[in-house]
Amino acid sequence: MTETAIAANLAAARARIDAACARVGRDPEEVELLPVSKTHPQDALRAAHAAGYRRFGESRPQELEAKASGLADLGLGWVFIGHLQSNKARVVAELADEFQALDSLRLAQALDRRLQALGRRLPALVQVNSSGEPTKGGFTPDEVPAAVRDLRALDGLDVRGLMTLAANTDDEDAVRACFTTVTALQARLRDEHGGGFDALSMGMSGDFEVAVECGSTCVRLGTTIFGARALSAP
Repeated sequence: MTETAIAANLAAARARIDAACARVGRDPEEVELLPVSKTHPQDALRAAHAAGYRRFGESRPQELEAKASGLADLGLGWVFIGHLQSNKARVVAELADEFQALDSLRLAQALDRRLQALGRRLPALVQVNSSGEPTKGGFTPDEVPAAVRDLRALDGLDVRGLMTLAANTDDEDAVRACFTTVTALQARLRDEHGGGFDALSMGMSGDFEVAVECGSTCVRLGTTIFGARALSAP
């Protein structure tokens, strides 16, 4: 995809985010558009950078390493958004600026050890399985409050909010229910911990406008920006 096309896609997506904010009386500045660059070539990221974007979502440790090296001249920020195996924690601990898929205490402990050894503290979002689908990772809504208490005890992680993937369906009511489940959890956590938990990463290419209407502060857009995903990582 050309640089011009990527810039146009970013502008169109931003306009849709802003319109969704207007429908519910939100400030568009509250919502980040995070381009999800996994499987897309480095030239695509350079095009998005030229359009003003500085943070990108990746979900494969090896691909993150390659892009962080190949694009080091741009000073990009990297958000890891996919399932991470504990034995791959090193890459995220060293290179990521944010981790949006904290889905188990075991993984959190592995990350924490790596981060403390590096003297780093990593912003993180707790993944919620709001749809109940077995193919999706994360804590169930009922597990989240206790999990957050355990996760906040780890010095290397700065737990700032929640992330979810909505149900894989065209039923907008079902999708909206997933997002409102997470916003309700956010309110509960704020009450229990005296504030915080400001980040809600909800919404992808097929449902991001609904997510914004439900309170998302970060939408993760891949195909909407870069086109169809490559069959394998470059």
